[in-house]
Amino acid sequence: MLAVAIRMLTGDRAKYIGLIFGVAFATLLMSQQVSIFIGLMTRTANQVLDVRDADIWVMDPRVNYVDEVEPLRDAALQEVRSVEGVGYAVPFYKGLVILRTTDGLLNQINLVGIDSASLTGAPRRWVAGSAESFRQPNAIVFDGDGAKFIWPGQPEASHIGRVAEINDHRVTVTGVADVRPTFITFPVAYMKYTDVMGLLPPQRKAMSFVLVRGAEGEDPAQLARRITAETGLQALTREEFAWRSVQYYLQRTGIPVNFGITIMLGLIVGVAITGQTFVLFVFENMRQFGALKAIGVTNRQLLAMIFTQAGMVGMIGFGLGIGTCALFFALTADRAPALKGFFLPGEVIAGTACVVLFIMVVSVLGSAQRLMRVDPAIVFRG
Repeated sequence: MLAVAIRMLTGDRAKYIGLIFGVAFATLLMSQQVSIFIGLMTRTANQVLDVRDADIWVMDPRVNYVDEVEPLRDAALQEVRSVEGVGYAVPFYKGLVILRTTDGLLNQINLVGIDSASLTGAPRRWVAGSAESFRQPNAIVFDGDGAKFIWPGQPEASHIGRVAEINDHRVTVTGVADVRPTFITFPVAYMKYTDVMGLLPPQRKAMSFVLVRGAEGEDPAQLARRITAETGLQALTREEFAWRSVQYYLQRTGIPVNFGITIMLGLIVGVAITGQTFVLFVFENMRQFGALKAIGVTNRQLLAMIFTQAGMVGMIGFGLGIGTCALFFALTADRAPALKGFFLPGEVIAGTACVVLFIMVVSVLGSAQRLMRVDPAIVFRG
């Protein structure tokens, strides 16, 4: 009976291909949009997640996410260091500045100042140069995509030695790093904290964050609460601050709504097109099902047949859709900077599979009741 069900399904080639296309398109749309949404939200916390040398970020109590900076007093660094359980604490700068290249072009960059002695916060993956690049005078290190944006059409290694200006101070490119992209798409540049302070205009408060690593055996969450209680500053673990940044964009922007609408459209397309086409397929083959019932096929066997047909359509359509989505991310990973770091998570594959299963079950239930009541005498009617 299952072989007969498959032959009935593939016999009407137009509807067979239409069913598969409907499932494949819904799968592709849902899995791609969910993956891009996850990647986009991860970008909002990438600058926090990339700093693996620190357990805790200390900031002004009014700061809500990593791109919202309220400078701290220099004395805050010593206050944090004096808290029991702190292994070390170092300053960290983050801000937007204007870079002027030798050809006179202006570029706004996201400047990061890392600790001059320990290099806490420095990139870990390099395209050209190494962490020792920071030891040179007035050294600046760019992320790979940022360097390509400022000096397009040039290989990464050729950027080393280039000279530019920030606030009328000369800086020299000494390395190109491979860092995870941020939500704000300005080029990211790294310098030693002391060099950054020399570039900025005199100001009463300049330090953006204090990065803390606890002493050996110290629980970061408990230490963060102790720092908050003793200094009055906001101290969050690395994971807490990363999630705080994600939550800010989830709550304050229209990104979740827009992606949610697109994902819902994929579900509606799957249910409406695939479900309706499958129901029409079953109704148009009602005479064949009636003939099978006339020769002794039970309702349970008929139900197994349409479940087999739906399962075959679902598996083929899901495979094509999820494969196309994976291929999309594989082809764009290194070619499109806007999609760098985006990928197809396993959880998205599993979730999409559950949605496709739901679509096919709804399609079967839409036609099962009519099929169960089919009269074998339909075969003899005109």
